[in-house]
Amino acid sequence: MTSKETISNELESPVGTSLLAKAPDQPTSVLNDTAHSRAGRIVAPSLPQGPTLDFAEVCLTLGRTTILDNVTFQVQPGSVHALVGPNGGGKSSLIKTLLGQMPHQGQLSLQWPGAPGTIGYVPQALEFDRGLPMTVDDFMAAMCQRRPAFLGLSKHYAGAIGEALERVGMQDKRKRRMGALSGGERQRVLLAQGLIPAPQLLVLDEPMSALDEAGIQVFERLLNDWRAAGITVLWIEHDLEAVGRLANHVTGLNRRVLFDAAPQQALTPERLLSLFSTHPRSAA
Repeated sequence: MTSKETISNELESPVGTSLLAKAPDQPTSVLNDTAHSRAGRIVAPSLPQGPTLDFAEVCLTLGRTTILDNVTFQVQPGSVHALVGPNGGGKSSLIKTLLGQMPHQGQLSLQWPGAPGTIGYVPQALEFDRGLPMTVDDFMAAMCQRRPAFLGLSKHYAGAIGEALERVGMQDKRKRRMGALSGGERQRVLLAQGLIPAPQLLVLDEPMSALDEAGIQVFERLLNDWRAAGITVLWIEHDLEAVGRLANHVTGLNRRVLFDAAPQQALTPERLLSLFSTHPRSAA
């Protein structure tokens, strides 16, 4: 059995103010009150848990500027699919379209292997005022549980939050203020919140941008865990060497799709020159 949902240009954002999205019409309890809140214990499934993503002639125009021009490609279930291209080429806008945060023309559909699952989102970065009295635990509580963060971690989520922070190497900094962390440490915390509840579709917007070498190793380990678990991963990334090693498939986006292939065929000098030398915007 499969479940298919189409995101139209009128869909309200399933993300809202949270960094995690749920599939439309999915009961909130699936996100917050079940074993999906566990952060670890990755077990390789017999079939992919994640959905197939279909982008069909997706267009986005803001004012007279064309952001996305008939973008069409497919993300296979349980795969790590990288999205590469220059700044201003429409990558983040396509992600916002997927998450229901921007209007668009065309069709965007998710076909789940069973009941609609959880969508996780890890943004590129979040800035915190150094004086803001929000610790790592406070942030995780705000993002991962219903109980107000000022009441502390709920017993229901304390174990999963601790496990997620352990997996990203931040267990010993739980009482540090978010604003006092380095950029790489904050990015690790963002990765940790992406683990709760355990997603079936994970959207990553340049998660390696602020990571140091140790953080990159953590991320690569997580990426391999997600692949082993059959989670569908849509990953925006500028590090082409990492993409070549870690992705199953690569789409080159510069306002329109310029290539869509396995890394060995996609990341050739000729294709990359075309991708990064084409002006990303034109008048509508």
